[in-house]
Amino acid sequence: MKYLLKVFLLAALWQPLWAADSPPATFLLKPAALQQAQQRLQQGDTALQRALGALLRNADKALQNGPYSVVFKSKTPPGGTKHDYMSVGPYWWPDSTKPDGLPYIRKDGQVNPERFSIRDAEYHNALCKDVLTLGLAWYYTGKAAYANKAAALLRTWFIDEATRMNPHLNYGQAIPGRTKGRGIGLIDTHNLAKLIDGIQLLKNSTALRAEDYKAIQAWYTAFLNWMRNSPIGKDEADEHNNHGTWYDVQTVSIALFTGQPQLARQMLQERTMSRIESQLKEDGSQPHELARTLSWSYSSMNLKGFFELALLAENVSIDLWHYETPGHKSIQKAFTWMLPFAAGKKPWEHQQIKPADYSTYLELAAVARQQYPGVDLAPLWQQRGQVKDAYMLQLTGWTF
Repeated sequence: MKYLLKVFLLAALWQPLWAADSPPATFLLKPAALQQAQQRLQQGDTALQRALGALLRNADKALQNGPYSVVFKSKTPPGGTKHDYMSVGPYWWPDSTKPDGLPYIRKDGQVNPERFSIRDAEYHNALCKDVLTLGLAWYYTGKAAYANKAAALLRTWFIDEATRMNPHLNYGQAIPGRTKGRGIGLIDTHNLAKLIDGIQLLKNSTALRAEDYKAIQAWYTAFLNWMRNSPIGKDEADEHNNHGTWYDVQTVSIALFTGQPQLARQMLQERTMSRIESQLKEDGSQPHELARTLSWSYSSMNLKGFFELALLAENVSIDLWHYETPGHKSIQKAFTWMLPFAAGKKPWEHQQIKPADYSTYLELAAVARQQYPGVDLAPLWQQRGQVKDAYMLQLTGWTF
């Protein structure tokens, strides 16, 4: 009770700061839902007050994190500058039959610890998580420390000459003895849509200056050009599994962020709709993901990509939630195909060399609840319980 009273008092103190005149221009998160959650907080919604407390605990931790930069690595990429992003393919290992271990050989689903000796991918994921968390914390509280920290993280990664990343991934997921970089490396930045939403939440703060916002837009304009026109970017665009899906998530979200909604619409119509046709079976199963040694994990990951694309598509008035291809394939069928396995009604008979993690699917179910009210999710909740990070779903409008 004392904790709730403290939150209510803090909310009263913060109210002049977080009573926004208009909803934020986010793309994955729904602006109206954010504004509605804010209003409910002001009215003393108990569940959302608890959710806010959880969010702020994570935001307070984020205040101590970073900064993050690609120049912090000890190894210099082949381009001759540490400003170039670099990573090593996770499933590639030294060949024990060769004196020097080269060229590396693939062990699908088994991560080589060498992957973590270069931390550019880890830093980018942390940047995405922290900026979104801090952006939400600032939006709901108006506390300047959150916005200031997020803006500092952004300037380090995108703007400051000493630490900024060059806008390309030419050396992503390299394989020793085989290649200096691959199109597959673009999966490393698949979380950038969340980062962009974090930036959008901060757009009207005094911490993120207008010139810095424009500089980040310019960075992403250059990155999108590289994604669409470089040989490595084109290679990833042609992938027929989760890599292609997440390529679309990134390009569409960047197009929206850089003020190119027509390009976003074009990519959704020309690429994403055809991916639904090529990647799914009519029953909703995902054969490219089921062929992996982590079949549940990759099926969940790919479905999450399609869900994010459906959320992004709403910004250009395209309904992917209920879209069905000429071959009668759809995102809804992909979700419902996995449901009985997640709910424990059917055994998963495909290869999964690590324990299945159901948290991603639970998060998708919380979103699907809004889009597919006719789907019975009660057995899933009974089997799996509470969704991980439920506060994020509550504060962004997706109630569990």
